[in-house]
Amino acid sequence: MAGEAVGTPKHVVVFGALPPDQLARLQAAHQVTVTNPKADPAAFEAALAQAEGLIGASYPITPALLDKAPRLRVVSSVSVGVDNYPLAALQQRGIVLCHTPGVLDETVADTVFGLLMATSRRMVELANLVREGRWAKSVGEDLYGWDVHHKTIGLLGFGRIGQAIARRAALGFGMQVLYHARRPVDLATQAPELVGKATHTPLAELLPRADFVVAMLPLSDTTRGMLNAELFAQMKPGSIFINGGRGATVDEAALLHALDHGPLRAAGLDVFAKEPLPTASPLRTHPRVTPLPHIGSATAETRHAMAALAVTNLLQVLAGEQATAAYDTAAA
Repeated sequence: MAGEAVGTPKHVVVFGALPPDQLARLQAAHQVTVTNPKADPAAFEAALAQAEGLIGASYPITPALLDKAPRLRVVSSVSVGVDNYPLAALQQRGIVLCHTPGVLDETVADTVFGLLMATSRRMVELANLVREGRWAKSVGEDLYGWDVHHKTIGLLGFGRIGQAIARRAALGFGMQVLYHARRPVDLATQAPELVGKATHTPLAELLPRADFVVAMLPLSDTTRGMLNAELFAQMKPGSIFINGGRGATVDEAALLHALDHGPLRAAGLDVFAKEPLPTASPLRTHPRVTPLPHIGSATAETRHAMAALAVTNLLQVLAGEQATAAYDTAAA
């Protein structure tokens, strides 16, 4: 496998669990320290002094932490998103940042479309009706859900995952697909199966037309808090909002207002501004919110594939090779 053959072993710090076979790949080539920075941040920071490679996820790597790692050459994140990394600081220090795009696209699309269906058909609410012994008669109109098939879906963000969601919507459920992105996607070359089925649409036109608005936005200075009161107010009365991108792209107070006072019928959320979701958050118990604990890529197969790609990226950089999936920090 690319990147396996190296010269002098380097010091690698693992900040988070890796599958045993992937940890063994690292240990076969390098000196490895496994730490849990959430449980013992002092031990993690001490390990950084000798670290030439860093691999893990779900922990913010700050410029101050980079200052403690003067030998660091590569950070390999077991994730697609790079929210937890100081891109400018990495670029300034010449540290390569790697991530794991591609391997989780279909799995995340499964999750997001499943969340859309569960929210629209009130599946969690009605499952609890059965679990709690409250199913005493056939459900009435007060517990009806709403159809998904042949409705209009509006996608905010139309990268690989957005296109995978669009395929499920258009090809599987006969839905009209509208999408908003910085520029139109060349469907003929990138997603030929969606030619004639997905339309690049201005945001001001998409929001009032979509029965389902699905946000798949990355987090940036531009998108932080983008889904605000003004945008929620433009959505179609009775529409459903789904967020499978990044929680901080949503003004959660504005979302709650749109649920309680219109126009939203319901919301399905796999991501939140703060995770884990605080127990005091109204989103946790809101009767028309279907909340999930950020499980977009959480299948055994996909998480293993992400770890394997992250390890490959790290080994490649430490071997002086080009990483399979390096993130362009200079363009961020």
